[in-house]
This record gives sequence, structure tokens and C-alpha cells, in this order.
Amino acid sequence: MAAEEVLQTVDHYKTEIERLTKELTETTHEKIQAAEYGLVVLEEKLTLKQQYDELEADYDCLKQELEQLREVIFDLIHIFGVSFS
Repeated sequence: MAAEEVLQTVDHYKTEIERLTKELTETTHEKIQAAEYGLVVLEEKLTLKQQYDELEADYDCLKQELEQLREVIFDLIHIFGVSFS
């Protein structure tokens, strides 16, 4: 009977090892998927940051051009004495 108990114990441990191995494989796969998703999100964030920086630079440039145009218009109004009233 002792040999039978040993075989049952060995079978139990084999089953437990198989279960734990499967669980470890699934968990590892899930972690890899999460890491890949994180990288995609990070890349998208970097792309959006670059687009934002470009738009902000364009905005600053256009704002400066607008201010220069306002100055030119003001100077022309002053030079030619144009009145808008």
C-alpha cells in the first residue's frame, strides 16, 4: 500500500506541476501582451506629443505673423491717416 500511496503522490505532484506550468505560461503570455500594448500606447503618446509640439510651433509662428501684420496695418493707418469711423 505504501507504493500505491507514493504513486498517487507522484501523480498528484505531476498534475500540480502541469497545472502550475500552464498557469505560468498563461500569465507570462498575458504579461507579454500587456507590455506590447504598453509600448504601442507609449509610441502613440510620443507621436501625439510630436504633433502637439509642431502645432504649437505653427501657432506661435502664426501669432507672431499676425502681430507683425497688425503693426504694419497700424503704421499704414498712421501714415495715410485712414479713419474707420
